[in-house]
Amino acid sequence: MKALIAVVAWCILFVLCWPLALLALVLWPIAWLIALPFRLVGITFSALFALLQAILLLPARLLGWRSGPAEVAARG
Repeated sequence: MKALIAVVAWCILFVLCWPLALLALVLWPIAWLIALPFRLVGITFSALFALLQAILLLPARLLGWRSGPAEVAARG
């Protein structure tokens, strides 16, 4: 759905101002290549924080602590 909206927006831009639409078509892969390292850094930090959370919560999980619906069901 996101791709369809992007194509329709580009077609509207092409009708209204074709030089700008062609410039956007040429510059989009370059912008994607520039943004790629930042995405990789974001994925790396997300994985690092998930690992730290798993390490820090390991003692509680070993002692039987559970979060979420299981905790509510055990109380009620």
